[in-house]
Amino acid sequence: MHKPTESPDTLETTLVSNQEAIPSPASPKAVYDAEEAKLIRRLQLMMNLVMQTVAQDSSLTIDEASQMIADARGAALAMFPGKELAYDLIWKPRFQRLMRERFRIM
Repeated sequence: MHKPTESPDTLETTLVSNQEAIPSPASPKAVYDAEEAKLIRRLQLMMNLVMQTVAQDSSLTIDEASQMIADARGAALAMFPGKELAYDLIWKPRFQRLMRERFRIM
């Protein structure tokens, strides 16, 4: 039978000191960060879905595409209130470029 080289006290100390280095997932900042990351992923998925639909659906009219983009903007601002500037800097140019390319708008 093989005996462990560490005493139980040393092993327990190692486990306790390792646990202290890991931040508690229940801390308010960790919960807030996790929720924000979840919302960001959801926003990215939604925007990518709208962009792919506009780019690939040949039966989509310019009015329908514009309405989809406007609805996506409304949903994004509902998820992140007060972030109009961020939307205008990040997503608006992408949608404008997509609309120009897709519908040959000048």
